[in-house]
Amino acid sequence: MQTKSSAAPVAFKDIRGVPVSYPDRAAIDGLESAILMSLSFRGDAIGEIDKVLQEHPDFIMGWLFKAGWLTQAMETRVYQMMLDSLSEAERLISKGNEREQGHFEAVKAWIEGDFFGAVQKWEAVLTRYPMDLLALELIHYTMVLLGDVPGQRDVVARVFNLWDESIPGYEFVLGFYSFGLEENRDFARAEELARQALSIRPDNPYAVHTVSHVMEMRGRQAGGIRFMRDYAATWGTSNFANHLWWHTGLYHLDLEQYDDVYKIFDTHLDSRNKDGHKYEELDAAALLWRMNLVGQNAGDRWSHLADKWEPAAQDTLYAFNDVHAMLTFVSDDREEAQKALLSANERYLENASDANVAMTREIGLPFCLAMQDFKKENYTACVERLLPIRYMTHRLGGSYAQRDIIGWTLLEAALRAKQFDLALALANERTGIKPTSAQNWRAVARAFRGLGDRGQADRATAKAQALIAA
Repeated sequence: MQTKSSAAPVAFKDIRGVPVSYPDRAAIDGLESAILMSLSFRGDAIGEIDKVLQEHPDFIMGWLFKAGWLTQAMETRVYQMMLDSLSEAERLISKGNEREQGHFEAVKAWIEGDFFGAVQKWEAVLTRYPMDLLALELIHYTMVLLGDVPGQRDVVARVFNLWDESIPGYEFVLGFYSFGLEENRDFARAEELARQALSIRPDNPYAVHTVSHVMEMRGRQAGGIRFMRDYAATWGTSNFANHLWWHTGLYHLDLEQYDDVYKIFDTHLDSRNKDGHKYEELDAAALLWRMNLVGQNAGDRWSHLADKWEPAAQDTLYAFNDVHAMLTFVSDDREEAQKALLSANERYLENASDANVAMTREIGLPFCLAMQDFKKENYTACVERLLPIRYMTHRLGGSYAQRDIIGWTLLEAALRAKQFDLALALANERTGIKPTSAQNWRAVARAFRGLGDRGQADRATAKAQALIAA
C-alpha cells in the first residue's frame, strides 16, 4: 500500500486542462473568472484578479494575467501597474512551470518594447498548450494592435481544429477566428462562425463585432443597423460597447443619417461622460473626423474631446493613439498641443528602437502632418503625404474599418485640391470595394463634375440617392 508521503504531487490544471503551478483551486477559479471578464468585456478583470491576489499573493499566473491584460491598454497610465505585476511574477518565476515562464518572457519582451517578440513568445506557449485561452486572446488582440492581418486569422487556425463546443470558451475562439477571417476578406465564413459563436453565447461582444465588420465591409448598412440594435442590450457598458456604438454610427453615416450619428455620439461616445480610457476617445475622435469629411459641423464636441487627449500629447507609446490625438488637436485648433505631439514624436524617432518606431515613422507621423495640411486647406500637400502610404496603412494597427479614415481623408483632399483625375480613380477604387456606399458614389459624382462630365456626375448622384432611399 502506498503511503501518503510517497504519493505523487497533485497536478493542478485549469478547466481546459492547462497546467497551473499554484496549488489552490479557489485561486485558479478566480483567475478563470477574470479571464472570462476580459473575453466578454464585462466587469472589471483587473479588479477581479486583484481580489484573488490579495488572498493569494504567491499566485504567479494571477500576476501574469494582470500584466498580460494590461499590455492591451496601450496607455502610459497603466505602465507602472504592469511593471509592478511583472516584478511580482519575477519574484515567483523560479517556481513557475513551462507555460508560466513563457507568459513571463512574453510580457517582459512587451515591456522592453519588443511587441513582435512578445507575440512569438506567447505563440510558443500556445503551440505547447493549444487550450491556453489567455495566450490565444493576448496574441490575437496584439496582432490587431500591430496590424498583422494574416496573423489575426492564422494564430487561431493553428489550434482551431483541436477545439470544439465541449471545451469551455469555445465561443470566444470562434469569435477570434471569425474576426481574423473577416479582416482577410473571407466574409461569408467569418459571418458564419460569428453567428455560431452567438448561438452559443448571445452576449459575446467580439462575435457581434465580427458581424458588424462584415456588414460594414460589404455595405449592408440597413441590415447592420438592425443587427446592432437587436444585440445592443447584450453589449454591457465597457469601452468595447462604445466601440460597437461607433460601428453603428458608421452605418448611419454611410446612409447620410447625420442626426442619428450625432445622437449615438452624444449618448455613447461623448468624452464628457467617459473616464479617460483611450479606446473610448479613439472612437469618438474617429467618428467626428468622418463627420468633418462630409461637411458636418461638430459644434463644441471637439473641444471637450481634445481636453481628454491633451495630457497624452507626448506619450509616443502607440502611433495609433497619436494620430487620433492629432485629429482632436487639429480640429480644435490647438497649435501648442500639435507642436508638443510632433516634437515628442521626432525626439522619439531619433532615440527609440522599439516596435512602435516603424509604425510612427511610416504611417503615424505622415498622417499627423497630413491632418495639419488638411485643416490649413493645403490639400495638395495632404495628398502628397498620403498617396504614397495608402497601401501600407495596416502598419498603423487597428482594423480596415478604422484605418479607412486615411483613405477617406486622401480622397477628400484630392477633391478639394481639384485633382479630379486622381479623385475619380480613388473614388472608383472605393466603389469597387463597397458599391452600396452612398458616400462613395457622391465622391464619384464630385470628381466627374470637376472633370466637366455632367452626365456621369448625374448618374453617380442618382446612384447615391437610390442607395439612400432603399
